[in-house]
Amino acid sequence: MKRLVWIVLVMLMACKNETKEVTPTLEDVKTEVKQTSKQLLDSLKSEGFETFDYVDEKTKDTIIMQQYFIAFLKTGPIRNQNEEEATILQKQHRAHLGKMYDLGYADISGPFGDDGDIRGITIYNVPTLKMADSLANSDPMVKAGRLKIEVHPWWAAKGYSLR
Repeated sequence: MKRLVWIVLVMLMACKNETKEVTPTLEDVKTEVKQTSKQLLDSLKSEGFETFDYVDEKTKDTIIMQQYFIAFLKTGPIRNQNEEEATILQKQHRAHLGKMYDLGYADISGPFGDDGDIRGITIYNVPTLKMADSLANSDPMVKAGRLKIEVHPWWAAKGYSLR
């Protein structure tokens, strides 16, 4: 048994000594270079997104504005599901929103903290109102009538984050 433990320790130490630090190549660095503003605008336009740009007077940076779509999730006409059905729909709803995020169609979603008619929002990062409306209406909560959707175009600076 001692011999087996000794062999394992020697093998682990040998493996540890064989690991090397990898230095990035020039090719690796080139692929990490950010797009220029013009390249980003051209790329967005080729994908069908509405955009415009301007130069920030303070920083002299080019700011790219992109049209997104905000879907307001509102109280729907059918709210009589029992607790079990509502729980299942909520799970399907969260899965749908997670899928929209994973596929890159939605950038952020969340409920409101009050009990008003507007229950939450999703910001869709898609080129057309028709596409945003279709994705929002494919939500299981909307299909069941527990929620209804109201979608509006919305402009935001590309690349900025919440803080």
